[in-house]
Amino acid sequence: MKRTYIAIATALLAAGFSSCSDELDVTNPNTQTTADFGKDESSLQEAIIACYNRIRLEGTFARVGYTMDAVRGDEVYNPGLVWYLPYDALNETPVDEIGNQWIWRDCYHVVNRTNFVLQQVEKAGLSQDAYNKIKGQALFLRGLAYYTLATYHHECCLITDYSAYSDLDNLYASLNTYDEVLDQVELDFKEAMAILPNKSIGGDFAKGRATCGSAAGYYARTLMLRHKFSEALVVLRDIIGGTYGNYSLMADYGANFTEAGENNEESLFEVQYMNYGTGGVDEEWTPVNISKDATQGHAVESNYAPNAFGSWGDLAASPWLYNLYKAERCTDGRLDPRLYWTICSYEPEYDTYNGIGTDAYPAGDPRQNVLYTETVDASNESLCLSNATGGGLGIAKWTYARQAPEGFTTITTGLHNGINLRLMRYSDVLLRAAECENEVNGPTQTAIDYINEVRARVALPALKLSDFPTKDVLFEQIANVERPKEFGCENGRGIDINRWGFHETSDRKAQLRQHMIYKLSLDVDDAKGVYTNNDIDGATVRSTLDTYLEAHEYFPIAQSTLDANPHLTPNCAYNTKKPDGFFPWDVHPVVDLSK
Repeated sequence: MKRTYIAIATALLAAGFSSCSDELDVTNPNTQTTADFGKDESSLQEAIIACYNRIRLEGTFARVGYTMDAVRGDEVYNPGLVWYLPYDALNETPVDEIGNQWIWRDCYHVVNRTNFVLQQVEKAGLSQDAYNKIKGQALFLRGLAYYTLATYHHECCLITDYSAYSDLDNLYASLNTYDEVLDQVELDFKEAMAILPNKSIGGDFAKGRATCGSAAGYYARTLMLRHKFSEALVVLRDIIGGTYGNYSLMADYGANFTEAGENNEESLFEVQYMNYGTGGVDEEWTPVNISKDATQGHAVESNYAPNAFGSWGDLAASPWLYNLYKAERCTDGRLDPRLYWTICSYEPEYDTYNGIGTDAYPAGDPRQNVLYTETVDASNESLCLSNATGGGLGIAKWTYARQAPEGFTTITTGLHNGINLRLMRYSDVLLRAAECENEVNGPTQTAIDYINEVRARVALPALKLSDFPTKDVLFEQIANVERPKEFGCENGRGIDINRWGFHETSDRKAQLRQHMIYKLSLDVDDAKGVYTNNDIDGATVRSTLDTYLEAHEYFPIAQSTLDANPHLTPNCAYNTKKPDGFFPWDVHPVVDLSK
């Protein structure tokens, strides 16, 4: 009997050990690594979503990565706050890390994740359709990250092979030239636009995923960075002709800056955010925070909106841009509706008609003119426009200033704004096509027609070819009238100024200085908060170009980044010196359009 018990116990133990061994062979789904992830379509789809997540960080497009381009341009300035002052002054040092280190850090998060996807997609045995969609999105997002790095830092580290930096011996990369990086960006966008579907496929590709139209638009942008105007014109004409999907201007300009108008027919690519007040309570400021309860919004409103409503009041619209909007009337005498959607100014005309390009309120409704409230006290219509004690007009774009949710009267600072940021719109395609047509063929009716299509949307008088006798005259109209009024306070003006070489000649630098002048205090009519004094003469003014250091239209690589990477050398902004051949193209001379 005892031998029988021993035999049974031995058998049970053997069975137990066998079952334990089987359980140990099961992969724990909560402890996945890159060694066992990304081997099938399902996991690669998850990985692509993770790549999109990284373009919604503070250093990419949720806050700093967005506002830094605006503040280095001539449409926006810092009204005296320390936070953005060195970047506005174009004299930041390598220890000013918010723009130098954070943008670099978060863009390389995108690079790392897309490199992983691009490695794994080749080994996963996917159908051709799934392969194209996954690879195409990864290529676009990697191209976007390197486009951002090149346009902010000029030189950066080009890393494209995920396996190459999987061990410490190959972890650190050296600096690559601007052209080397943009060569790769062109390749990424060009391949992406050949394999991605257009947005007519529907589903997520009509609601925010990168499409062939997204890639084609950014491919044209990249070509124009290096003045490849003939090549870019071909791509832009194809976009206009519908090769990469059907795009058109929204009848209402304001639809491009509201939640209701997200992912519309004008949008080539936009960063997706969730509605105000939703998405959790944790602030996902940095890649460190991966909380499931992280907010799903951005901080543009916190940076741009009028300070009196609770924003940080970091940035203000320049007097030059405000006056530019006021200089030209619509064909029926109205103000340009783009002023309303761009700058938080009080204009008495808004009280009398529905002339702002929106059907939000009926004609004559006084709510047309009210910021962050649904009610109007007739005895107190004063609107505070100042962003800070240093003065300045608040910025309305992608905020709730003009179409606030019911009961919305104050701003909750942080990553709470849910209005998608449109990174490229069809109007950009048209104005870029006009620019390229002018560069390649001189002023032509075709170029004028592209511009007039954008102007007609806001009922501005059509331009006439006879008024633009030379390439230089039409360029001036595009660069310093049409583009700033259409894209005022959006991401991209700093990039434009740099690709045009406006810091390279004395006449263009003098012009930029005038554009960047602002008063150190704001004069307003206390009765209604009207911005009344735009005089830029006198001792109480400054220009952000007064403190410009050579090459600081780009940002230095952060000192902490250089210290951490033994192979990394400083870029041009760090050295405060432009190398020979830095800008090898001609710069258009300044033209006085008033003559």
